[in-house]
Amino acid sequence: MKKYTDSGSKDTRSGFGAGLEELGKTNENVVALCADLTGSLKMNAFADQNPDRFYQVGIAEANMMGIAAGLTIGGKIPFTGTFANFSTGRVYDQIRQSIAYSGKNVKICASHAGLTLGEDGATHQILEDIG
Repeated sequence: MKKYTDSGSKDTRSGFGAGLEELGKTNENVVALCADLTGSLKMNAFADQNPDRFYQVGIAEANMMGIAAGLTIGGKIPFTGTFANFSTGRVYDQIRQSIAYSGKNVKICASHAGLTLGEDGATHQILEDIG
């Protein structure tokens, strides 16, 4: 097992991007799907290095979850990326029916939780995670 050392503080999305890039180098079954937020979620390096394993689905989070579930049937390990509000609120049925119910190995990765997207307005904020 690889030993990791503390290399200083890093924001969540940069850590996610770096981790995804590393996984892409070590496991050819890792694929990534993004809902039009490649830059925001720091998925650029993975996308550049693995264009055949990166799926830009646009602003279609529900479809992204369905695609991710389908990719697992072929042995892929999908990592989905979007904002926290959209990773749960817009995709509940797809997660429940297509991923959780059948035990699919989908990694749902979310960023910008709570009020951190203040400039984007209430539609991009999620208050349900505060408690």
